[in-house]
Amino acid sequence: MIIYLHGFDSTSPGNHEKVLQLQFIDPDVRFVNYSTLHPKHDMQHLLKEVHKLVDESKDESPLICGVGLGGYWAERIGFLCGIKQVIFNPNLHPELNMEGRIDRPEEYSDIMTKCVEDFRKKNAGNCLCILSTNDEVLDNQATKDELDQFYDIMWDENETHKFKKISQHLQKIKAFKAQ
Repeated sequence: MIIYLHGFDSTSPGNHEKVLQLQFIDPDVRFVNYSTLHPKHDMQHLLKEVHKLVDESKDESPLICGVGLGGYWAERIGFLCGIKQVIFNPNLHPELNMEGRIDRPEEYSDIMTKCVEDFRKKNAGNCLCILSTNDEVLDNQATKDELDQFYDIMWDENETHKFKKISQHLQKIKAFKAQ
């Protein structure tokens, strides 16, 4: 089973395309929708939904995958639920760059203070991060610098922030899921 979390733009047609591409790895891909506007509510909702999906699944190696803001959540929720994560162009600091787009960006700072201390150190090896060199929204060199001591980083030379096409990474994701 693969759980897919959309980014800030939940209505982007690219979400459906990514779900279809992920079905080449596992036919059981679950799309979990969340508001994107209320971080504390989103965290509770995502934890509950992902826990339920993992508990109901017979898959011994479920995976959670997210793009942009979905990558932020996939890393944290996957860690808290004990499943591997694949994150594309994750928005690691929505409290800084989502101001004016969501109701309470400061809630992300509050979530960080309540998170498990050094969670990335404890999550090391359980997350694969795929970054675009053409990301027009985020500074992925800074993302790499923040994550590369904990996770494998792969670079994509063609895609933009929303990562419309992920098929070129499916074999690596499949191998990571099976490890």
